Amino acid sequence: MPRLAPIVLPALLAALLTAPLSAQAPAPQPVPQPVPRPAAPAPATAPAAIPPAPASQGAAWILMDATSGQILAGHEIDTPRAPASLTKVMTSYVVAAELAAGRIKRDDMVLISERAWREGGAGTAGSYSGFDVNTRAPFEKVMTGMVVQSGNDASIALAEHVAGSQEAFADLMNRYAKQLGMTNSHFVNAHGLDAEGQVITARDMAILARALIRDFPEAYALHSIKEFTWNGITQHNRNGLLWKDPSVDGIKTGHTSRAGYNLAASAKRGDMRLISVVLGVETSNRADAFRIREGDNLALLNWGFRFYETHALFDPATPLATQPLYKGETDSVALGVAAPLLVTLPRGRYGDLKPVIDVPKQIIAPISEGQTIGTVRVQLDGQTVAEAPLVARQAVAEAGFFGRLYDEFRLWWNAE
Repeated sequence: MPRLAPIVLPALLAALLTAPLSAQAPAPQPVPQPVPRPAAPAPATAPAAIPPAPASQGAAWILMDATSGQILAGHEIDTPRAPASLTKVMTSYVVAAELAAGRIKRDDMVLISERAWREGGAGTAGSYSGFDVNTRAPFEKVMTGMVVQSGNDASIALAEHVAGSQEAFADLMNRYAKQLGMTNSHFVNAHGLDAEGQVITARDMAILARALIRDFPEAYALHSIKEFTWNGITQHNRNGLLWKDPSVDGIKTGHTSRAGYNLAASAKRGDMRLISVVLGVETSNRADAFRIREGDNLALLNWGFRFYETHALFDPATPLATQPLYKGETDSVALGVAAPLLVTLPRGRYGDLKPVIDVPKQIIAPISEGQTIGTVRVQLDGQTVAEAPLVARQAVAEAGFFGRLYDEFRLWWNAE
């Protein structure tokens, strides 16, 4: 009789234990037998691939990692659309940049001109902050009114304060947009009311949001304020996600008949920050529009945080490499990073990261502390997902005459 292979025996035994018994005559006094426990099901394993991002009802949408600028998901991300009040994020960036450059000051008083009042004030159909015509208000109050209340009057007043006129300010907006790499956007005004030629894309909006968060965190912090009062009138931030998710701290809503309903949002959980943008939600019901644009942004953010993770790589206090050094008081120099390198990748792939160091073949003294000497790149599946400069961890002075002469010979010899 052939012998059963060992792997068959457990299966065979299990089959016998679980098979139904055939009908038999009852035994005189049956002895109770232990009921065999069914085998526990094998634990479920996570699928290898990340499921698709939840699709938005917006005409265009994007999810971006704020650390690297990596696009995690998107649809029609380069299709130009009317920005509505998302324009004010560009206005915020320009004002913050001009403030940092010293061309305006934080303690300035801003004139609310007749144009700002007539085109963006209480007598218009758009949102306003309630500043009185031909009065001056503190710069910080006007900025807060523009960001929190989406005030068109505040936007025009700030544009005139920075550049003299809204038209000149729009030119500044386009210059800064070009510097940031917003290649498919164009601005005509500072507030976002529909105007011929004023467009933005989902990708460019995410680029702009990332730049504001990175370059001007104080200006970005205004976007988390939930309400603002001026002239006895309290108005609430229209970004409902500020109340729904404590990790959300911005950014901006917008709506016009041409744009539909827009919302750009950002959230930070741990070391990871994501930016979502939903453009062009179309519905005749305002409450439905708010629900859709907020729900779609939150779904994108939750998906990103669920399936991606951010890691801080490399301790600045620890050298990554020690490289030979010529013509120096020492014959080597330690290299490292100036700050931890943050990288965002699919969850569970941290162990697959591969660092690659690029340094010059010959490093010659003198070397100053913090001098950039090379680059460290982090790769996943052969693609670079993050990189940072390699810098000298200490200064190395030039060697004396004979030391330099000896290393000159070494360089000549190694070149051969």
